Amino acid sequence: MKDNRWMPHATVATVIFDGERYLLTEEINRGASRVDYPTLFNQPAGHLEPNETLIEAARRETREECGWEVTLTGYLRLYTRAWKQTVYHSHAFIATPDHPVDTPLDEGIVAAHWLTWEEIQALDAEGKLRSPLVRMRIEDYQAGLCFPLDVLKELHPA
Repeated sequence: MKDNRWMPHATVATVIFDGERYLLTEEINRGASRVDYPTLFNQPAGHLEPNETLIEAARRETREECGWEVTLTGYLRLYTRAWKQTVYHSHAFIATPDHPVDTPLDEGIVAAHWLTWEEIQALDAEGKLRSPLVRMRIEDYQAGLCFPLDVLKELHPA
């Protein structure tokens, strides 16, 4: 019998690059891909909230998880991933940093770090990235993948 209640989870993630380094969050590992590390690294990412556009969500998650205001400069790609019987639709964005904001980081976020590609590769080799998407997003960014933000047409009730 078909389950009519099924809905994919809409999420956002943002690749933020300053010319030499990428901004990543260090978060408490709550049963993510590796249970033998107390923390894992991820791009600022999270779920879309009610009545929020994807662009608003990407900026909010970056502010809440990294303490930075950013300017979104492009849409990277839609990644779909099935994990633990849930399907995630992860909308990835590209951004440049504007300025830090004085705000407490979300619960579960240990710190925000500016890391070089080599440092991120080392974390990946140690199994300390939250998911394979962290590396994939950066590699797609490095390959020049970028769509204009107006590729998104988000219609919301007034």
